[in-house]
Amino acid sequence: MKLTGNRFRRAAVLAIAVAVSSLIAAFDKTIAAEPIKVGFSMALTGAYAGNGKAALLATQMWADDQNAKGGLLGRQVQLVYYDDQSNPSLVPGIYTKLFDIDKVDIVISGYGTNIIGPAMPLVMQHNKVFMSLAGLRVNEQFRYDKYFQIFPFGPDADVTFAQGFFDVAITLDPKPKTVAISVADSEFPQTAAVGARVWAKKYGLKVVYDRSFPPNAVDFAPIVRAIQAANPDIVYIACFPPNAVGIVRAVREIGFKPMLIGGGMVGPQYASVKQQLGALLNGFLSFETFVPEPTTNFPGIKEFLARYKPKAIAVGVDALGYYLPPFSYAGMQILAAPAETTKSFDQNKLADYIHKTTHRTIVGEIRFGQDGEWAESRIFQVQYQKIDGNGLEQFERPGTQVILFPQAYTSGKLEYPLPQP
Repeated sequence: MKLTGNRFRRAAVLAIAVAVSSLIAAFDKTIAAEPIKVGFSMALTGAYAGNGKAALLATQMWADDQNAKGGLLGRQVQLVYYDDQSNPSLVPGIYTKLFDIDKVDIVISGYGTNIIGPAMPLVMQHNKVFMSLAGLRVNEQFRYDKYFQIFPFGPDADVTFAQGFFDVAITLDPKPKTVAISVADSEFPQTAAVGARVWAKKYGLKVVYDRSFPPNAVDFAPIVRAIQAANPDIVYIACFPPNAVGIVRAVREIGFKPMLIGGGMVGPQYASVKQQLGALLNGFLSFETFVPEPTTNFPGIKEFLARYKPKAIAVGVDALGYYLPPFSYAGMQILAAPAETTKSFDQNKLADYIHKTTHRTIVGEIRFGQDGEWAESRIFQVQYQKIDGNGLEQFERPGTQVILFPQAYTSGKLEYPLPQP
């Protein structure tokens, strides 16, 4: 049968319509298949590289797990990240590229206060939800309503960070009367010292020594002898890993035995430092963000750490992964939940959901305050006990890192004075 002119034209229009519909459907399918891009800077070289690589591994584990479940809203997750070289000056350029070139859907921070701060103006300009990692009071300056901090510092961290050490100290019998405060001369330890002075005053402790030392100090014997000469009952220390190793060794070599010592040392949280110091740590106190005690058996944490360890060993990062990795993973759990609940990536909806919800994560339940910090601090104060030699596996069992604060997580009793290794 031959088509008349009108029939031919109608058939041609129909064919074009079908073709256009097919193209639109194919285009929509292509768009839907585009991955969800999560953008961030991370310290893969420089001073913070050890922490950065461990945090990256945990974030990659979350992405793999999420993609195995079908991605986010039916789209696979793609991590887009650049090495900030532990250098704050590189951060603005990285986030500019993430927003303008990579067109990321979600942004998170790199590691630490000095890296988070420089990203904030760009994040705010683009009205993005921002999950940060280990930033100390960053949002106090910006007051951004879409900022969240996954580390358990809580509000007023400059004061509450030192609380655990002093709350434990006042349980001693006899009660201490004097305290020495010795901290590295840089931002974080100096902030911790502010809180130490507040708690010393609150509990009526006389400060008999209050001095800073250079962060690059090597010989700690003169520092420890000067503290010993002041004859304090307890000693609060805030410092970085090389300092912590030097102080612990100097205390042991000199035979200094205060009732309590430690509190704010960065270093014992890491597998390498635990293994390096071994039994020398017995009796020292320090803060920890997570340790495997009976009171911290949060849903999913054991499984996460079991999967993390072989991956960490394979890429040469912290084998225990207690300090940062669980929180990196938990932060991504919190970001995924509102997207799945609201069925969108509307940043206002995401922020509103995060603010209003109690989040169940592998590091326990988290609720955020108005400033984006945890509504309540949950920095553990632990004492290292019964460590025998330098084997790493002993730190994977309960009893070597006994939680003494907060009370809700207490897992053992304080031992004092400082025992010999």
